[in-house]
Amino acid sequence: MSDRTRRDRELRRYETVLESLEDGVYAVDPDGTIVYVNDRYAEMKRADREELIGTHIYEWATEEAAEKARRAREELAAGDRDVGVIEYDFQTADGDTFPVEMRFARVPDDDGIDRVGVIRDVTDRKRREESLRRKNERLDEFASIVSHDLRNPLNVASGRLELLREECESPQIDEIERAHDRMRSLVDDLLSLARAGDELDEPERVELSGIVERAWANVATGEATLRMDGDLSFAADESRLEGLLENLIRNSVEHGDGAVTVAAGVLEDGGGFYVADDGPGIAEDHREAVFESGYTTAEEGTGFGLSIVERVAEAHGWEVRATESADGGARFEVAGVDASG
Repeated sequence: MSDRTRRDRELRRYETVLESLEDGVYAVDPDGTIVYVNDRYAEMKRADREELIGTHIYEWATEEAAEKARRAREELAAGDRDVGVIEYDFQTADGDTFPVEMRFARVPDDDGIDRVGVIRDVTDRKRREESLRRKNERLDEFASIVSHDLRNPLNVASGRLELLREECESPQIDEIERAHDRMRSLVDDLLSLARAGDELDEPERVELSGIVERAWANVATGEATLRMDGDLSFAADESRLEGLLENLIRNSVEHGDGAVTVAAGVLEDGGGFYVADDGPGIAEDHREAVFESGYTTAEEGTGFGLSIVERVAEAHGWEVRATESADGGARFEVAGVDASG
């Protein structure tokens, strides 16, 4: 078999693969002239392949898209990256546009082809992102209502209760005050839960031990004691991480019935941390349910603390799971933490 025959067979094999893709594929020569498009690219462009091949790639693009591509090509030429990635509005032959993501790369040592690109229609993804954006706006609105419209009447009720306490004595007053305290806890936790999935502030380098100690100081721990088992340095949104640890510590204290020992340390593989206690623990068949909003077995608990933990972890790209500690208590492991760099 001659080299030419072998090369032609390989080219046909590659073309078969390219035609099976759901993404558009193109190739251009050093002048930017289109030398190949697959059927999916022609379908996206709403043009025949014969119309496209032999024309300049930018004849079919908006000025904005062409400028983005030029900048990405300059970065490739400068060696800043190996693959160019841009998002832009793909223009069809009849002038319609829709959002796409394009990835392209140079083809070295080929006289006929300068670069190849793969174009993916991201319309559905953009719709999901827009839906999520609107959902987050509604959550922000809800958080505003919780923080303002519910706190104000609660403060008024608490003030009136103090006046009532001065005027008379009744065991019902203490019950009303406890109900007010629970309402405040619910308001605070609902507000935290609504904001837990928001975008993070710029992550910064933190030390686990320092954040744990600050979180411990923010929780009413009573007779409980804290033990640090090692330390870990990693990037995180400091205030959100502190809130995550506060909720884990509070969970241990509320379920530990007094002099519980809470330990915080590093996972064996170094890829995360844990908070554990020597309390009653969590039954194995309940360990997934504890992260559901409203789930609690503590008399004073609101059931939102561990939901907040999970949401904050997910916002960082981490995973959290409940298991059993070495002392038979509860252990919460946060994995997927990048401790490098």
